[in-house]
Amino acid sequence: MRPVYYLLVCLFFLFCNKAENENEFLPEKKEKTVSIPKHPKFNSYWNKGKAEITSYALTQSRYGEIHQGTAVHIFVTEQFLPKKQVKADTQNKTNISILKLNSTKKFVTGIYPYSLMTSTFSPIVGSQKAIKISFSSQEWCGNTFIQLNNRAQFEIDFRSYFEKNADKKLLLNKNILENELWNLLRINPKKLPIGNMDIIPSFEFLALNHQKIKAYKAKATLKEDGDFMMYSVDYPTLKREVTIKATKEFPFIIESWTETTTKNGKKLTTKATRIKTILTAYWNKNGVTDTEERKSLGM
Repeated sequence: MRPVYYLLVCLFFLFCNKAENENEFLPEKKEKTVSIPKHPKFNSYWNKGKAEITSYALTQSRYGEIHQGTAVHIFVTEQFLPKKQVKADTQNKTNISILKLNSTKKFVTGIYPYSLMTSTFSPIVGSQKAIKISFSSQEWCGNTFIQLNNRAQFEIDFRSYFEKNADKKLLLNKNILENELWNLLRINPKKLPIGNMDIIPSFEFLALNHQKIKAYKAKATLKEDGDFMMYSVDYPTLKREVTIKATKEFPFIIESWTETTTKNGKKLTTKATRIKTILTAYWNKNGVTDTEERKSLGM
């Protein structure tokens, strides 16, 4: 009896431990995909083999003050590999079409500069969830990098030179991502989420303000203002509100945006205002003579 008893005990602990380990990283139930019809004019504008580049005059809140700078939005459609979650090198039946936004900011705080970039990859049709998001920050103190991959759950890698934010990996439920809202607006603003919900704030905000990467309670609204629409997301607990102003008519060009935060009773607003928008195949324009086109953006 004793050998049988020990065998049963061992099997008990084996299966208990296995179940516990499996439950730790169990994938979520498969989410229902939400069909997002693209605008009827989408293909005629976005499938010309060119990117839309818009320059903005930036006033950036940082360290309790406002700093001058520039911002650039580069929107472009690409073929994407959903499993590897990278841009496809060749045409393949497994490719999916995505709208990519590369959003950059450059500004100087005192003696040292900041360079920020966020890349968001969103499927043009099908699920509204972004497939991949990456954020990087470079300044004289060091580098910070965050990447999200949309798999069974949101898989997040976080790299930072700060002890508090030292290298970590996270698994998050698939809540709405603030970063993906910009692409949704360009694909079809009618599909922007409205009302009270949980939203994961932009990686830029979370990283620069050392906030926990998670979803926060938020309220989203969409209103018309003359020839423009105003889409706002308010986070009460973070004392932060983001408002995007875009044209009501296709192609829904983003005219400006603001980000207002309150800290220690002081309210400061980051604002970006459009300078110029051009359509160009920028990846082929890397010669000295091509700098003239850059100058046309007011940069």
